Amino acid sequence: MADLSIDFVGIKSPNPFWLASAPPTDKAVNVLRAFEAGWGGVVWKTLGEDPPVVNVHGPRYSALLSPDRQVMGFNNIELISDRPLATNLKEIREVKRAFPDRAMVVSLMVPCQEASWKNILPQVEDTGADGIELNFGCPHGMSERGMGAAVGQVPEYIQMVTEWCKHYSKMPVIVKLTPNITDVRYPARAAKKGGADAVSLINTINSIMGVDPRTLTMVPSTAGKGSHGGYCGPAVRPIALNMVAEIARDPETAGIPISGIGGIGTWRDALDFLALGAGSVQVCTAAMVYGFKIVQDMASGLSNYMDDMGIQSIAEITGRAVPTVSDWRFLNLNHISKAVIDTDKCIECGRCHVVCEDTSHQAITATKDGQRHFEVKEEECVGCNLCVSVCPVEDCITLRDLAPGEIDLRTGLPVSAEPLNWTAHPNNPMRVAA
Repeated sequence: MADLSIDFVGIKSPNPFWLASAPPTDKAVNVLRAFEAGWGGVVWKTLGEDPPVVNVHGPRYSALLSPDRQVMGFNNIELISDRPLATNLKEIREVKRAFPDRAMVVSLMVPCQEASWKNILPQVEDTGADGIELNFGCPHGMSERGMGAAVGQVPEYIQMVTEWCKHYSKMPVIVKLTPNITDVRYPARAAKKGGADAVSLINTINSIMGVDPRTLTMVPSTAGKGSHGGYCGPAVRPIALNMVAEIARDPETAGIPISGIGGIGTWRDALDFLALGAGSVQVCTAAMVYGFKIVQDMASGLSNYMDDMGIQSIAEITGRAVPTVSDWRFLNLNHISKAVIDTDKCIECGRCHVVCEDTSHQAITATKDGQRHFEVKEEECVGCNLCVSVCPVEDCITLRDLAPGEIDLRTGLPVSAEPLNWTAHPNNPMRVAA
């Protein structure tokens, strides 16, 4: 049977599924219930200095819904913990004693002053917590006060604060990165230079969910006004995966442990993050939509997958897909694929024809011998995968790779067995010799 336990920078937990720093980890009653449900760890909701922050007493969340009212994304304007620091520290100590085998990481955010960090770190360490996560990602409210993303967008600040934390604490330091930046590799490099034991990402993305069509005012609003917030949930997962992979394959940060965050709701989502470099995964939105017991399906699903694949440990998965991630310029331009429609599975909805005809390469028929019939015209198909993406029937449309020597009907030329990428392509005026 697969072993789901992990050792993440010395922080041990029975499985890689942690609750992210957010409302679900704000107090002992929630965290105790989460551990009873089976979560391997939590990142306690971000603590700050006293007096605590004040949250709005009105709408803090709004959602992007699919046509069948599935939550695709949350927008959130809640700030860090609004409870007294002493109350949080007392509860962290109690929960860790009750569940010593679970990971207890504490998220922190205080002013960018050495004295503030020097003051709070020993208080957290005294609780018996396993590690700290530096919240350099919060994009709303706190960033207006020079904290959160205001720090995370300046590599020099990241390095400086990380160095303070490594100096004043013996706990592992995880740096939580903001996605609201042009290139996530630079803050990750700064965290590593500062001595960070790991990074976690992504935090939420700056967003506004919309406008009330009746009043033409922003929604949600508090007394008629609203604020941009942090966007999370399934819709941000591709963005998060890209940033995790960029850090995992960057020569300057390769090897730094990563805790993956962003739209994880199933074991399958978690697998993507693990394979692209994460050693643990953090979940928030899915727990807020479906409750804490979703971890049971996540854990059993991942365990069954590992058993089926003959994989013994999470470490065997972590980073396995990273070598397959490349820059576009290194892709093989001599590789040729063609779409194939399985007529036995086809329900003749016509979506493939419409999108190909209107927006792509006019490579799918709509009729044959006067009858409704959908078939790929290989002489026009470029293998773009759009038809596969929009087809409502799984595996009805697939891509077939042409073998070396096979004639590409679109060009009339045989497929070359020799790979050729853009760096050496004859159309590239900056090409290099093969």
